[in-house]
Amino acid sequence: MKSIPKNNRWLIVLGSAIVQLGLGTIYTWSLFNQPIVNKFGWDLNKVALTFSITSFALSSSTLASGKLQEKLGIKKLISICGITLGIGLILTSTAASLPMLYVTAGVIVGASDGIAYMTTLSNCIKWFPDKKGLISGISVGAYGCGSLIFKYINAGFISSKGVSAAFILWGIIVMILIFSGAQLLKDAVPQNKFFTSDVNFTVKEMLKTKEAYLLFISLFTTCMSGLYLIGIVKDIGVKLIGINASTAADAVALVAIFNTLGRLVLGSLSDKLERTKLISVSLLVTTVATFTLSFAHLNFLTFSLCVSAIAFCFGGNITVFPPVVGEFFGLENQTKNYGIIYQGFGLGALAGSFIGGIAGNFKETFIIMGILCAVSSIILAFIKPPVVSANRYSNSNKNIA
Repeated sequence: MKSIPKNNRWLIVLGSAIVQLGLGTIYTWSLFNQPIVNKFGWDLNKVALTFSITSFALSSSTLASGKLQEKLGIKKLISICGITLGIGLILTSTAASLPMLYVTAGVIVGASDGIAYMTTLSNCIKWFPDKKGLISGISVGAYGCGSLIFKYINAGFISSKGVSAAFILWGIIVMILIFSGAQLLKDAVPQNKFFTSDVNFTVKEMLKTKEAYLLFISLFTTCMSGLYLIGIVKDIGVKLIGINASTAADAVALVAIFNTLGRLVLGSLSDKLERTKLISVSLLVTTVATFTLSFAHLNFLTFSLCVSAIAFCFGGNITVFPPVVGEFFGLENQTKNYGIIYQGFGLGALAGSFIGGIAGNFKETFIIMGILCAVSSIILAFIKPPVVSANRYSNSNKNIA
């Protein structure tokens, strides 16, 4: 099989960006919490739990993404995911109970999003192993742009058409975006000279290293703080500093903007700096921001600075983690290996909601998250790639020769 010329690789980047744009729209979920509560009279925390279920389904579904891509190919797989994600949102418009909401907006939307996110991102990185950070930043940055753009689109749909119609329109647009972008995708060509130069761990081999578990813990902590904030930022603004609902809604846009900037900025920087150290510093910034939300006297400015910092660091961290996994364990099994580490995403989302429920208020929740972020910052400041023996390296290269 001949390698695709380098200039054509950018068509795959374009297709990946279009797909990720559609996938990232799920980060506007906090806009729907209160309208759903107003329509059905359900408890706000139970409605907000939907986003945690979505995030958990998103991460757990990635475990199957590698095998599905091998069986179906990237183009067909992403096309199917786009259709099912759109159907999930359309079905959500008919949800008349919390269990149904959890299934349609949680399980169906989350699983479709997760499979498409993981395979699109990993496939794109495989095409550009010489520019892993930049490409990860573009791909995941497009994901962040989806939440920023659709903050206004979905808010407009909700205010003009109502929450049920908004789900239908959202589902149709996302289905078209993802399906269209999928048509530009092609499976990565293994013969790429950069691709074959790595030592490649299988999933079983990776799980025998302590580094895999340390990276999992660090990603878990990153996602716990970031996803908790994203899922309920509007409500934090209203209850923590007493701003009105319309002003608090602007915080959703603020989070989306800095989430996207973090992906682009830290993704690009990670090609020039040591990636684990970069995430370590980012988690330290998150620690400071969460402690500020807990202990400082807050006004709209300090609140905005803190949520912007957390969003920036979260977006940047989840952009840099895929290349880190590639550096530690090789690119050949990137989708499967990162799929394992990525379970920290969904478990972190559930843990954030769980801690929030146990703590009982936002300030105590952020104290706990700040402490955990500080611990993960220390881990990443000192972690190194797993040591590979000369025999292991030789055997690995024979297997992929």
